[in-house]
Amino acid sequence: MTENPLASYTAQLPTKAGFVALIGAPNAGKSTLLNKLVGLKVSIVTHKVQTTRNIIRGVAIEEQSQIVFVDTPGIFKPRRRLDRAMVDSAWGGAKDADVIAVLIDSTRGITEAVERILTELQNIKLPKVLLLNKVDITKREKLLELAQKANEYTRFEKTFMISALNGSGTKDILNYFAGKMPEGPWLYPEDQASDVPLRMLAAEITREKLYLRLHEELPYISTVETDQWQEKDDGSVRIEQTIFVERDSQKSIVLGKNGQTIKAISKAAREEMMEAFEQTIHLFVFVKVRENWSDDPERYRQMGLDFPL
Repeated sequence: MTENPLASYTAQLPTKAGFVALIGAPNAGKSTLLNKLVGLKVSIVTHKVQTTRNIIRGVAIEEQSQIVFVDTPGIFKPRRRLDRAMVDSAWGGAKDADVIAVLIDSTRGITEAVERILTELQNIKLPKVLLLNKVDITKREKLLELAQKANEYTRFEKTFMISALNGSGTKDILNYFAGKMPEGPWLYPEDQASDVPLRMLAAEITREKLYLRLHEELPYISTVETDQWQEKDDGSVRIEQTIFVERDSQKSIVLGKNGQTIKAISKAAREEMMEAFEQTIHLFVFVKVRENWSDDPERYRQMGLDFPL
């Protein structure tokens, strides 16, 4: 059998590995893009702004390069302690990366939130790439104008026009980032798509279903914690979770009439967990009121955030 010379050459190339921080305003499409680049769902996606709270890493492999994408919380003007923690987390993730990728929703253009990000980036001396999202529903003239305006704030090494939803242009950015990664051993096993612990991922799945079901009825400040993860002898998993809200009125909304809302949320979460974890899941979700939980340092630790003083 004749050896493929191209395969032999590729095998001899040095491996590369590094980090790309995805930053942008809330609901720019970062989580959707991360899931598309990785090829698996590792970050929750909802219509509710500021859904991503902690830093989530998704791993993609392109040729000899392992690219670790860091999905940061959307950067916005903080009003509360939780807001400040999320924004600090986002900028911390950006400054620790090898490349910063700024994602802008091209249908919205340079909003006040985007302008703050572009201005702050002037102080960060790292390679920066501009990603203009939703090109499938934006006129080319607007895209070119937006790219020019963004580059007036800070210099981008490259501008890509993509659609995070349908994947248009994502192969091009994978190729580009692969070439920007520094030489070194891979940071994660080849078959690992994320560094999110399963307990946290399970909580994030339930939080997504909670927001999708209730959307405007529930403040984004509600949270979900996985209290118990028990592997059973038959290969199934028993998971107990708690949804924390700040008022009794919010608890009533989550429970719904005769418990129908929480049943629907639990069913949707369990079905997605079974698909994601490839195991039978026994899910039990409880709702509790914890007043001012967003001022509790322990809750921030659970979410992987630093507690801002």
